[in-house]
Amino acid sequence: MNHTLSKNERLHSKKSIKELFDKGSSFFLYPFKVLSLNRSQDSIETNQVLFSVSKKKIRKAVDRNKIKRRIKEAYRLNKHLLSNTNSKKNLALIYVSSDISSFKKIEPSIQKILVRLDQLSNETKKI
Repeated sequence: MNHTLSKNERLHSKKSIKELFDKGSSFFLYPFKVLSLNRSQDSIETNQVLFSVSKKKIRKAVDRNKIKRRIKEAYRLNKHLLSNTNSKKNLALIYVSSDISSFKKIEPSIQKILVRLDQLSNETKKI
């Protein structure tokens, strides 16, 4: 099992990010707002994810970076919950809380998000 988070797994293309925010579906699972968009089977072979922490909610850059590191680590360790699907996704994990959560609080939320995304993609396959 590959537990890395390589550059091709991170969403960094401005065009893809704009498309995700314009056309993507979203849901809220505290402390995250999640945007997802199924991609057509183009040249990219993995799910791509974007991590965001609001500057308005968390003022200090040190704290924003700490939260992003914790979110990335939780995603990296649990991305296998999502990778068993054939349809690839663009994801945005937006942290909306104004407090600094510990890794023990962030990881279960990320696990719930990935399980829910997996269930949603399985439901769309059945239709």
